[in-house]
Amino acid sequence: MEKLTFYAVSAPEKLDRIGAYLAERLTRDVLRHRYGYVVIAMEALDQLLMACHSQSIKPFVESFLHMVAKLLESQEPDLQVLGTNSFVKFANIEEDTPSYHRRYDFFVSQFSAMCHSTHEDIETRTRIRVAGIRGLQGVVRKTVNDELQAIIWEPQHMDKLIPSMLFNMQEADEFDRTGHPSSPAGTEREENPAVLAESCFRELLGRAAYGNMNNAVRPVLVHLDNHHLWDPNEFAVSCFRIIMYSIQAQHSHHVIQQVLSHLDTHNKDTPRVRAGIVQVLLETVAIAAKGSVGPTVLEVFNTLLKHLRMSVDFEMGGDSRRTSSASVVSRTKESEERIVQNAIIQTIGFFGGNLPDYQRAEVMMFIMGKVPVDEAPSLDTAKIGQLGMKRIQMMLLSSLIMVTSGFKAKTMSAALPPPFLDPLFSVSLMEDSELRQLVLEILHNIIDRHDNRAKLRGIRIIPDVAALKFKREKISKQDVSFMKKHGQQLYRHIYLGCKEEDNVHKNFELLFTALALITIELANEEVVIDLIRLAIALQDMSLANEENMPMFIRCSIMALVAAYLNFLSQMIANPPFCQYVGKVLEMRNLEAPYLLPEHVFREKCPLPGSLDMDDQNLYFQTHEIAELLAGPSYGVDRLSVAYVPQVTDEDRLSRRKSFVDTMSLQVDIVSSSLPDKSQLAEEITFETLKKAIDTTGMEEQEKEKRRQVIEKFQKAPFEEIAAHCESKANMLHDRLAQIFELTIRPPPSPSGAVTITAGHAQYQSVPVYEMKFPDLCVY
Repeated sequence: MEKLTFYAVSAPEKLDRIGAYLAERLTRDVLRHRYGYVVIAMEALDQLLMACHSQSIKPFVESFLHMVAKLLESQEPDLQVLGTNSFVKFANIEEDTPSYHRRYDFFVSQFSAMCHSTHEDIETRTRIRVAGIRGLQGVVRKTVNDELQAIIWEPQHMDKLIPSMLFNMQEADEFDRTGHPSSPAGTEREENPAVLAESCFRELLGRAAYGNMNNAVRPVLVHLDNHHLWDPNEFAVSCFRIIMYSIQAQHSHHVIQQVLSHLDTHNKDTPRVRAGIVQVLLETVAIAAKGSVGPTVLEVFNTLLKHLRMSVDFEMGGDSRRTSSASVVSRTKESEERIVQNAIIQTIGFFGGNLPDYQRAEVMMFIMGKVPVDEAPSLDTAKIGQLGMKRIQMMLLSSLIMVTSGFKAKTMSAALPPPFLDPLFSVSLMEDSELRQLVLEILHNIIDRHDNRAKLRGIRIIPDVAALKFKREKISKQDVSFMKKHGQQLYRHIYLGCKEEDNVHKNFELLFTALALITIELANEEVVIDLIRLAIALQDMSLANEENMPMFIRCSIMALVAAYLNFLSQMIANPPFCQYVGKVLEMRNLEAPYLLPEHVFREKCPLPGSLDMDDQNLYFQTHEIAELLAGPSYGVDRLSVAYVPQVTDEDRLSRRKSFVDTMSLQVDIVSSSLPDKSQLAEEITFETLKKAIDTTGMEEQEKEKRRQVIEKFQKAPFEEIAAHCESKANMLHDRLAQIFELTIRPPPSPSGAVTITAGHAQYQSVPVYEMKFPDLCVY
């Protein structure tokens, strides 16, 4: 061997003939089963290959690879292993110049086949599979760095390489799940096919360039489909963890796009398969969200929301066609669809939670734009009905809760811009208590920037607020201007949210928390006065009961006002105000415990038939509070102006009856229940005529009215006055628009007038002789 090596190194031009001769001998020995000579020939080739690095080694390599191919083609495991070992040695040699004509297609196919070996003997099977994986690793090392061998990344090779590795990784995974050891005890890492396959898989992905990512990930998805590995999906999750940690960080959005498009292709599959794919997406997003997510942020959310909508469609679509025999199946399908929906919401929440603030604000607005708030059912909501629409609203709002949790915006105007705030409050006007609860939770997430919510622990009379040690900062100028612009909106929605008849204990808890968080995060002296006015207005609404609310709602509003004023009085640290609130609470505890949160929200709390309006000591009085807060800090003059909720376009959009409707309804009822006019005819006497002529009383009433209007315009906040004037102007414009529409018609024209029928524009021409012109226009 030494002499042969010396000869080959001295005369490198002879190498190709030496290689051809050895190849011929080896082929003959393989056919005659002389395996000893085969081993000697391969050792000679290996040593020559390692010793010679000249330019003329190229023809020798061709002979060498031909011999390796012969060994791999034989059915003898020992020869296959021998051939593989020689190929691996060759793969580790770094060549000076690239090879233009060498191809490795045969080796990829043969090594992949060895990876799937089904030999009867377990040890032999393991040896063959390990050899196959090492061979593939050799091919990868030899080709990925060679620019002329980029063909290895083409689909026909990747479709063999990737599944071979996954097959061995999967086998070990199944062994582990069934409780058997994945490899015999004492087996080294190199002898464990699963470990070696995983190492090779990581190496391959680590070398994948930007343009090759799709070809590397697609075979993984196909393999998981073919072997039904989405349900259960433990192996799929582990595969994508390996992928995400192996590839370069800037390529991670490629993988996310691939999984999203795969989810689209499986949109008609069983719920469990879809849930499995979504959970894999969650894993990929969890790893990628910290790094570069690329341009796919809104695409991820768009696809997930689309599948959430489809899942609700699948769940609700069969309700109308459901029969008793299929009810069990449909119930199972519903529960499985819920798994999909929860997985999607988790993914949305996790992804949203890891985004930077500016992107998170965009995503919040994007999701809010998808929430259906129109009362008229559209074409796509008509088929799933009202229940399906409510389900979609709940799912999307739950997603928003996940995205907004932990959101710490520097200013409220950045966190709650009008395009987000307006539709959010539109949902809070819905007649469903669960939807209103979700809206309030979203508001809590955004307003609570110092994690004070947990310290409140529900609605209660807090004995010592200072002991809870709320974190707060001085309110910024931006937040002051936010409250000036949108404060009335916040108060209005709390006011309207309190009087809903389907409110339960949780609704009042969340309303109390909302008021408390506004006080902690956004309250200056002006806002404190507005909040007191709001609390008194809620109390007055409950006492007046113009809308015939149930007694539980009235008592709950009273309890909410008590809990909040107790909290507020201690937050602003005004001892006389605290004492006054304490005195009212004490009176309630003795005479009307059902007006306190600790009692009214207990199960089977006895409620009164009516509220005693005469006992002033049970209720908070505006003039008393004004006296206690008198001073330079607070503008107590505004307390005397009763709070009236701002009227907006949402009142027309919402399902509740407007104030005008209820008034006209009452008038109709009263007029229909009145007796006949002839019975009401009053005898006209001198006294009645004298009373009619005497206008002194009327003048006094007019003066009082004028005084009230002046006082309101002097003391009410500008936003409230503007809202009041705007509502009047809107009503006037609406009436004028109606009148103009009835009276003003466009003049007839020979060219024709456009009429829209059944969605199509049609032109109707009018002959000149049929037109009627005004007299002044006719000559």
